[in-house]
Amino acid sequence: MKEKLYTIPLNDALNAHDECPFCFIERKLEQDTIDFVIGNSSSYMESDIRAQTDEIGFCREHMKKMFDYGNALGNSLILQTHYKKLRAEMSKKFAAYQPGKSSFLKRVTAKPEDAKSAIGEWTAEKDCSCYVCRGLKDTFERYISTFFGMYTKDESFRDKIKNSKGFCLHHFGILCDRAEHYLNDKQKAEFYPMVFALMEENMKRIQEDIDWLVDKYDYRNKDADWKNSRDALQRGMQKLRGGYPADPVYKMK
Repeated sequence: MKEKLYTIPLNDALNAHDECPFCFIERKLEQDTIDFVIGNSSSYMESDIRAQTDEIGFCREHMKKMFDYGNALGNSLILQTHYKKLRAEMSKKFAAYQPGKSSFLKRVTAKPEDAKSAIGEWTAEKDCSCYVCRGLKDTFERYISTFFGMYTKDESFRDKIKNSKGFCLHHFGILCDRAEHYLNDKQKAEFYPMVFALMEENMKRIQEDIDWLVDKYDYRNKDADWKNSRDALQRGMQKLRGGYPADPVYKMK
């Protein structure tokens, strides 16, 4: 299959021989989105982009990453108009709020964590609303679609998958879910045994690396070869939950 612009990132991810090609893609997408939002392009000065960030906001994780990235003025400008939008919305919510009816029985028998309020639900929505997350999700889904398109049409791509290190558990689950949508019965009969074997083989490899890392802390092994265990901790964490625990803070260039 001839390489096209939209297939290059997937091939690059597999060629990197990372623990998970989708972690590789996700990191690049996240960094590109943060660059776009707060970087040298100054997109935060564009009225249409600012209207979106004012409306959607940012989750805790990406707000921290934007702070670490740098550009205090850009971050402050984004917050300045976001606060105005949020306060106006908050005032309307407060004005319309009516507390629920209480009873002694309800307070005695119900669990405190099960209690709900319109204000609590509104703030929970704000916690989950994020311009960066939304952009990542939309673009990532397109790469999943491209993955299955390449898998069904490109034998060399299938060979790359078979010879890869598999996937992190997080992205593996997403892949299995999407296979139910993108693959027919015959394709699934081939796909699942292949990726199951790939995951078992590579989870075993990671565990053996971690086992040896632990053994290296035994004084009797202090002069023994590290084998592949030097970075086993971060690779082991990535394989379970995705991401790159050992990555340095991503900074504005």
